[in-house]
Amino acid sequence: MKNQIFTPSEKKLASRIKLLILDVDGVLTNGGIVTGSTDEGVLLELKIFNSQDGLGLRLVKNCGIELAIVSGRESMATKYRAKELGISECHQDPSGIKLPIVEQILLQKDYGWNSVCMIGDDLVDLPILQKAALPVAVANAVPEIKDVCKLITDSPGGSGAVREVCEWLIKARDQWDKVLDDFCQSAS
Repeated sequence: MKNQIFTPSEKKLASRIKLLILDVDGVLTNGGIVTGSTDEGVLLELKIFNSQDGLGLRLVKNCGIELAIVSGRESMATKYRAKELGISECHQDPSGIKLPIVEQILLQKDYGWNSVCMIGDDLVDLPILQKAALPVAVANAVPEIKDVCKLITDSPGGSGAVREVCEWLIKARDQWDKVLDDFCQSAS
Protein backbone atom coordinates (compact mmCIF):
# COMPACT_ATOMS: atom_id res chain seq x y z
CA MET A 1 0.00 0.00 0.00
CA LYS A 2 3.01 2.31 -0.19
CA ASN A 3 1.98 3.64 -3.60
CA GLN A 4 0.95 7.25 -3.08
CA ILE A 5 -0.10 7.89 -6.68
CA PHE A 6 -3.82 7.24 -6.84
CA THR A 7 -5.74 6.33 -9.97
CA PRO A 8 -8.96 8.22 -10.73
CA SER A 9 -10.94 5.10 -9.80
CA GLU A 10 -9.16 4.84 -6.42
CA LYS A 11 -9.89 8.50 -5.72
CA LYS A 12 -13.54 8.02 -6.65
CA LEU A 13 -13.79 4.93 -4.46
CA ALA A 14 -12.17 6.66 -1.48
CA SER A 15 -14.47 9.67 -1.85
CA ARG A 16 -17.55 7.42 -1.57
CA ILE A 17 -16.50 5.81 1.74
CA LYS A 18 -18.67 6.97 4.64
CA LEU A 19 -18.19 4.06 7.03
CA LEU A 20 -15.01 2.22 8.05
CA ILE A 21 -15.77 -1.11 9.73
CA LEU A 22 -13.08 -2.72 11.86
CA ASP A 23 -12.64 -6.24 13.14
CA VAL A 24 -10.73 -6.42 16.42
CA ASP A 25 -8.72 -9.60 16.96
CA GLY A 26 -6.14 -9.78 14.18
CA VAL A 27 -6.91 -6.27 12.86
CA LEU A 28 -6.88 -3.76 15.73
CA THR A 29 -4.72 -6.26 17.65
CA ASN A 30 -2.24 -8.91 16.58
CA GLY A 31 -4.83 -11.58 17.34
CA GLY A 32 -3.27 -12.65 20.62
CA ILE A 33 -5.44 -12.73 23.72
CA VAL A 34 -3.85 -12.70 27.17
CA THR A 35 -6.02 -14.15 29.91
CA GLY A 36 -5.41 -14.43 33.61
CA SER A 37 -7.03 -13.79 36.95
CA THR A 38 -6.56 -11.71 40.06
CA ASP A 39 -5.82 -13.27 43.44
CA GLU A 40 -9.55 -13.00 44.11
CA GLY A 41 -10.33 -15.09 41.02
CA VAL A 42 -11.60 -12.25 38.85
CA LEU A 43 -10.97 -13.17 35.23
CA LEU A 44 -8.85 -10.73 33.21
CA GLU A 45 -8.46 -10.35 29.46
CA LEU A 46 -5.80 -8.10 27.99
CA LYS A 47 -5.35 -6.93 24.42
CA ILE A 48 -2.62 -4.76 22.96
CA PHE A 49 -3.85 -1.98 20.67
CA ASN A 50 -1.51 0.06 18.48
CA SER A 51 -1.42 3.77 19.35
CA GLN A 52 -0.62 4.77 15.75
CA ASP A 53 -3.75 2.93 14.61
CA GLY A 54 -5.67 4.94 17.20
CA LEU A 55 -4.39 8.26 15.90
CA GLY A 56 -5.13 7.17 12.34
CA LEU A 57 -8.74 6.47 13.33
CA ARG A 58 -9.05 9.91 14.91
CA LEU A 59 -7.65 11.51 11.74
CA VAL A 60 -9.96 9.60 9.40
CA LYS A 61 -12.94 10.55 11.58
CA ASN A 62 -11.98 14.20 11.03
CA CYS A 63 -12.48 13.58 7.30
CA GLY A 64 -16.11 12.69 7.89
CA ILE A 65 -15.73 8.91 7.82
CA GLU A 66 -17.71 7.17 10.55
CA LEU A 67 -16.26 4.21 12.42
CA ALA A 68 -17.75 0.93 13.59
CA ILE A 69 -16.21 -1.98 15.44
CA VAL A 70 -17.77 -5.37 14.74
CA SER A 71 -16.17 -8.26 16.62
CA GLY A 72 -16.93 -11.93 17.02
CA ARG A 73 -15.77 -11.86 20.65
CA GLU A 74 -17.01 -10.02 23.70
CA SER A 75 -14.32 -8.14 25.56
CA MET A 76 -14.28 -5.29 28.05
CA ALA A 77 -10.91 -4.26 26.59
CA THR A 78 -12.56 -3.74 23.19
CA LYS A 79 -15.42 -1.78 24.73
CA TYR A 80 -12.95 0.43 26.59
CA ARG A 81 -10.82 1.06 23.48
CA ALA A 82 -13.91 1.96 21.43
CA LYS A 83 -15.01 4.45 24.08
CA GLU A 84 -11.50 5.91 24.27
CA LEU A 85 -11.54 6.48 20.48
CA GLY A 86 -15.08 7.88 20.46
CA ILE A 87 -16.49 4.94 18.48
CA SER A 88 -20.14 4.58 19.51
CA GLU A 89 -20.84 1.73 17.07
CA CYS A 90 -19.11 -1.09 18.98
CA HIS A 91 -20.77 -4.44 18.43
CA GLN A 92 -19.48 -7.68 19.92
CA ASP A 93 -21.31 -10.91 19.12
CA PRO A 94 -19.74 -14.18 20.28
CA SER A 95 -21.66 -16.06 17.58
CA GLY A 96 -19.28 -14.50 15.05
CA ILE A 97 -22.20 -13.73 12.74
CA LYS A 98 -21.42 -10.15 11.78
CA LEU A 99 -23.38 -9.51 8.58
CA PRO A 100 -26.78 -8.81 10.26
CA ILE A 101 -25.07 -6.32 12.59
CA VAL A 102 -23.54 -4.42 9.68
CA GLU A 103 -26.81 -4.52 7.72
CA GLN A 104 -28.56 -2.94 10.73
CA ILE A 105 -25.91 -0.20 10.97
CA LEU A 106 -26.31 0.56 7.26
CA LEU A 107 -30.10 0.67 7.61
CA GLN A 108 -29.92 3.05 10.58
CA LYS A 109 -27.48 5.35 8.80
CA ASP A 110 -29.18 5.03 5.41
CA TYR A 111 -25.89 3.98 3.79
CA GLY A 112 -25.40 1.49 0.99
CA TRP A 113 -22.64 -1.07 0.62
CA ASN A 114 -21.00 1.26 -1.91
CA SER A 115 -20.03 3.53 1.01
CA VAL A 116 -18.39 0.82 3.16
CA CYS A 117 -14.73 0.02 3.77
CA MET A 118 -14.09 -3.05 5.92
CA ILE A 119 -10.77 -4.25 7.32
CA GLY A 120 -10.69 -7.95 8.10
CA ASP A 121 -8.39 -10.90 8.63
CA ASP A 122 -10.34 -14.13 9.02
CA LEU A 123 -13.27 -16.10 7.66
CA VAL A 124 -15.87 -14.49 9.96
CA ASP A 125 -15.22 -11.24 8.06
CA LEU A 126 -15.77 -12.77 4.61
CA PRO A 127 -19.54 -12.08 4.21
CA ILE A 128 -18.98 -8.37 4.88
CA LEU A 129 -15.82 -8.08 2.80
CA GLN A 130 -17.63 -9.63 -0.17
CA LYS A 131 -20.22 -6.83 -0.06
CA ALA A 132 -18.07 -3.82 0.91
CA ALA A 133 -17.05 -1.31 -1.75
CA LEU A 134 -13.52 -1.31 -0.35
CA PRO A 135 -12.59 -4.63 1.26
CA VAL A 136 -9.16 -4.54 2.91
CA ALA A 137 -7.09 -7.43 4.28
CA VAL A 138 -4.33 -7.01 6.82
CA ALA A 139 -0.99 -8.64 5.98
CA ASN A 140 -1.68 -11.51 8.39
CA ALA A 141 -5.09 -12.33 6.89
CA VAL A 142 -5.91 -15.85 5.76
CA PRO A 143 -5.65 -16.47 1.99
CA GLU A 144 -9.43 -16.59 1.47
CA ILE A 145 -9.71 -13.05 2.81
CA LYS A 146 -6.81 -11.71 0.74
CA ASP A 147 -8.41 -13.22 -2.37
CA VAL A 148 -11.54 -11.02 -2.11
CA CYS A 149 -9.85 -7.77 -1.04
CA LYS A 150 -8.94 -4.76 -3.18
CA LEU A 151 -6.16 -3.70 -0.80
CA ILE A 152 -3.76 -5.67 1.38
CA THR A 153 -1.79 -3.79 4.02
CA ASP A 154 1.97 -4.08 4.33
CA SER A 155 1.67 -4.25 8.12
CA PRO A 156 -0.03 -7.01 10.09
CA GLY A 157 -2.97 -6.37 12.38
CA GLY A 158 -2.06 -4.63 15.62
CA SER A 159 1.11 -3.23 14.06
CA GLY A 160 -0.05 -0.27 12.02
CA ALA A 161 -2.31 -1.92 9.43
CA VAL A 162 -5.29 0.22 10.40
CA ARG A 163 -3.15 3.36 10.23
CA GLU A 164 -2.13 2.42 6.66
CA VAL A 165 -5.77 2.18 5.62
CA CYS A 166 -6.69 5.45 7.33
CA GLU A 167 -3.84 7.27 5.59
CA TRP A 168 -4.74 5.64 2.25
CA LEU A 169 -8.32 6.90 2.57
CA ILE A 170 -7.27 10.41 3.58
CA LYS A 171 -4.59 10.74 0.90
CA ALA A 172 -6.76 9.27 -1.86
CA ARG A 173 -9.37 11.91 -0.98
CA ASP A 174 -6.68 14.62 -1.32
CA GLN A 175 -7.24 15.64 2.31
CA TRP A 176 -3.87 14.76 3.85
CA ASP A 177 -2.44 18.30 3.96
CA LYS A 178 -5.63 19.68 5.52
CA VAL A 179 -5.74 16.87 8.09
CA LEU A 180 -2.11 17.53 9.05
CA ASP A 181 -2.70 21.28 9.31
CA ASP A 182 -5.82 20.77 11.44
CA PHE A 183 -4.01 18.28 13.67
CA CYS A 184 -1.00 20.56 14.18
CA GLN A 185 -3.27 23.51 14.96
CA SER A 186 -5.28 21.54 17.52
CA ALA A 187 -2.10 20.15 19.13
CA SER A 188 -0.55 23.59 19.64
